[in-house]
Amino acid sequence: MNGPKRVVVTGAAGNIGYAILPRIASGAVFGHDTPIHLQLLEIPPILPSLEGVKMELEDCSLPLLQSVSASDDPKVAFKDADLLFLIGSKPRGKGMERNDLIRENGPIFTGQGRAISEHAGPDARVVVVGNPCNTNCLIAMNNSPGVPDERFTAMTMLDQNRAGVQLAQKAGSHWDKVQNVIIWGNHSATQFPDWNHATIEGRPAAEAVADDDWLRGEFIETVQQRGAAVIKARGLSSAFSAANAALGHAHALYHATPAGTHTSLCVLSDGSYGVEAGLICSFPCTTDGDGNWKIVEGLNLDEFARGKIDATIAELQRERTVVTDLL
Repeated sequence: MNGPKRVVVTGAAGNIGYAILPRIASGAVFGHDTPIHLQLLEIPPILPSLEGVKMELEDCSLPLLQSVSASDDPKVAFKDADLLFLIGSKPRGKGMERNDLIRENGPIFTGQGRAISEHAGPDARVVVVGNPCNTNCLIAMNNSPGVPDERFTAMTMLDQNRAGVQLAQKAGSHWDKVQNVIIWGNHSATQFPDWNHATIEGRPAAEAVADDDWLRGEFIETVQQRGAAVIKARGLSSAFSAANAALGHAHALYHATPAGTHTSLCVLSDGSYGVEAGLICSFPCTTDGDGNWKIVEGLNLDEFARGKIDATIAELQRERTVVTDLL
């Protein structure tokens, strides 16, 4: 049995939190030999609901779950944390512009970044899920003095999963046969789901799909707009699929990527692939199993891909400008 891990979930009483908590406590991130202490954060009006979530977790009688705490204070919730899922953020309201959402959520991640710096464990890793997650991650990272920048990541695993499913269905295969799809850029409608380096049952994805017009058109649009399609169909945003992707993201950090494969993580750009250094951008990455990642280098980008990547990077640059005073 490994030593216990302290895992923070913010927005823990929300739909994603409700879906993710029992799976964290069942070993979905660290494995089935690692005890878990859950440290949950919510805003004060939601604490009564969070208490109900805490009761349910206890009533599950999960063998790995050692304790559950609930608080509205990041200083308390983040104490000695090993892994933090920053899920809680204000959702985009009707008629709200994306820049308005960025300004609404920015101060949340400013404060949480400071609390991570002052109270989290010495080797903590941060997974930002709350949207706009790339820019929220940038804010938290820049407000966490003393914490290495590479410990902050944001999630495009959901987009990668969506892209893999679309490719598999088009090729008449199963999504577990798809490898090395890449999501470039921002977790937004500008992201570029890149099939050029992917395989399906070991064959190049483009060959297996055999429909370039679909790949360059409907495929990209479907992945980019999948979240909106879920909201239209369900009346609510993606919840358990987002929770599943957040778990997959964290699992990738703590379990080394198999040889010859990579996964999409939003990480700090070092200038690779012409992406301005200092942005939080989705890249193809490998991981070492100890919470560390490395950008995959040397992949060829054709003119079409380069144009799509440039467009999503331009959006990230615009978002950064909106929150310059918070960095």
